[in-house]
Amino acid sequence: MQNNKIDSVKNELAKPIEAITTKLDTWMEMLVEMIPNMLLSIILFIIFIVLARLVRKLFIKVFQKSSDNKALQNLFATIIHYSMIGIGLFIILDLLNLDKAVTSLLAGVGVIGLALGFAFQDIAANFVSGVILAFRKPFLIDDVVQVGDLMGIVNRTNLRVTVIRTYQGQEVYVPNKDVLSNAITNYSILGERRIDLAVGVSYGEDLHKVHDLVLETLKNLEGVIRHEDMIFTYKEFGDSSINFEIKFWIKFPDNPSFLEMRSKAIMAVKDAFDKDGITIPFPIRTLDFGIKGGQKLSEMNIGPNNSLSSK
Repeated sequence: MQNNKIDSVKNELAKPIEAITTKLDTWMEMLVEMIPNMLLSIILFIIFIVLARLVRKLFIKVFQKSSDNKALQNLFATIIHYSMIGIGLFIILDLLNLDKAVTSLLAGVGVIGLALGFAFQDIAANFVSGVILAFRKPFLIDDVVQVGDLMGIVNRTNLRVTVIRTYQGQEVYVPNKDVLSNAITNYSILGERRIDLAVGVSYGEDLHKVHDLVLETLKNLEGVIRHEDMIFTYKEFGDSSINFEIKFWIKFPDNPSFLEMRSKAIMAVKDAFDKDGITIPFPIRTLDFGIKGGQKLSEMNIGPNNSLSSK
C-alpha cells in the first residue's frame, strides 16, 4: 500500500519535470536555430552604430553651410543619430522573429508621444517656433529689435526662448512662440535708420532761407548719410510757429547711436538758427477782451477788492 503511494507521488512529480525538460529542450533547439540570426543581428547593430555616426557627421557638414546655430545643429544631429539606431533595432527585432515585441514598442511609442504632446504643448510650440526662427533668421545676436512693445538688443537665443537686453538694463526672456506670433522690427539688418525731426520757426522768418540753412547744416553734420534722400517739408501753420519736419538717414547701430545723433542734429540746427538770427518762438496766447457782447478792457475798473467793475 505504501509503495503504491510512493509510485503515485513519483508519477505526479515526473509530469512537471518532464514538461520543464521538454520546454528547456525546445528553447535550446530554438537558441541553436537562432544563433546565425543572433550573430547577424550583432553585426547589423554594429553596422547601424557606425552608419549613425557617419550620417551625423554628414548632416553637420551640410547644416553648417546653411546655418551657424549650434543648438539646432546638435539637436538635429542627435535626433538623426538615435533615429538610425532605432531603425536598426526594429530591423534586428524583426530578424529575430520578435514581431510582437516590435508591435508593442511601436504602440508604446505612439501612446507616450500623444501623452507628451498634450502635457508639453507649450514647450513643443516654443521648440517648433525656435526651429523656424533658426532657419528664417529674422535677427542675429547683437541686433537691435522690437518685438511687440519690447525693444532692445538680442543677447542670445535657444530653442525655447529669445533673450533681449533692454536699454534699461534688464534681460527679458521672451518665449519663441511669442516672438514668432508678434511683428518683429529689426533696426540693424539694413545698417541704416532714419531720424524724423520736428521744428518750428517764427511767422516772420524767410521760409526759403530756413529750408536751405537746415539742409546745409545737416549735410555737414558728421554721421549723416544719403544726403540726396533728405526730406524737408513744411507741415502746418501752428499756434505760434510754422512747423516743418526734416527726415535724414544715419548709420545704425554703429556709433554714433540713434539717440546721440538725434541730439547732435537738434543742437546743430539750434546753433545755425542762433547764428543767422532765426527765431524758434515760444508758445504765444493772445487775449482779446473786445469780443462781441463783451466789455473792453479799457472800459473796466478794478475795484478795491481786486474785482472788475464797470464805469
